Amino acid sequence: MLKQKMKKAALPVAAAATVAAVAVGLSTMDGQHATPTAGGTAGAEPQAGQVVKKDPRDPATWALPVEAYMPTSSQAQVITRARAKAIDKCLAEAGYPQWTPPPALPPLGGKTLTDRRYGIHDKKLAARRGYHPAAAEQEAYNKAMEAGAVDRSGSDEGVKRRCASLAEAKVPTARLLGSYAETLGNNAFRKATASLPVKAVFAKWSACMKGKGYSYKQPMDANDDPRFNDPDTVTRREIATALADIDCRDTYNVAKVWFDAEAAQQQPAIAQHKQRLESDRNATLQAVAESRTILASR
Repeated sequence: MLKQKMKKAALPVAAAATVAAVAVGLSTMDGQHATPTAGGTAGAEPQAGQVVKKDPRDPATWALPVEAYMPTSSQAQVITRARAKAIDKCLAEAGYPQWTPPPALPPLGGKTLTDRRYGIHDKKLAARRGYHPAAAEQEAYNKAMEAGAVDRSGSDEGVKRRCASLAEAKVPTARLLGSYAETLGNNAFRKATASLPVKAVFAKWSACMKGKGYSYKQPMDANDDPRFNDPDTVTRREIATALADIDCRDTYNVAKVWFDAEAAQQQPAIAQHKQRLESDRNATLQAVAESRTILASR
């Protein structure tokens, strides 16, 4: 959904082809890319235009104003399950009962939208994994991607596309339902990153890193250092860099300044596009209701 930095999992070419070929129109990522509620807990949705900071020291517990107009993690999971069931039923009725939808991808990296949105912040994890997600998360993600979808039905692509289109007509993907809010959020992120307060704190962070022997202009330059891109390798250099990064971030409250600047950019955008956002939120509620009906049916 909204712009969020994290290491990408390894994706075997064969698995990618399998998922792309078999799951036409069924996004395996609906539940993973939808915005979780603040802190990733059910029942903690931010209200319209509200800024949430449950724990001022933990960016993972913060919520941006635009999140109120995006499907929650639980809503996205309901939608994803219903779409898979609708496609499965359609294929079975067409004479292909052996199709199996792709497995749900487990979370990788950030647990909420703001977790790692402004960079790493978990010092204990960084001491083990640098900029990489937890090893167990990476392994689970890789296994799910390798598993892909198992299609023993013998159905052709035309049948799959027709069934995917029928499912889309009943329940749009969670990603589509939150796309307008996502666009507003991404625009706000870019504007915040270019704002004077954020540029100023970046300069302080960069000077702090320079004093520790590292030359980066912006926090994400360290996060995106190509030397740290291998999902299966964490070097001592990466760990040392990540720990220095977090120390400098904490010294100057980089995440807080960045978050506050983005929230300030989002609020007027929400006010300007309130009618469209409310309409999309109502569409999400309707999609969830329809999804529950599909899941309850035989």
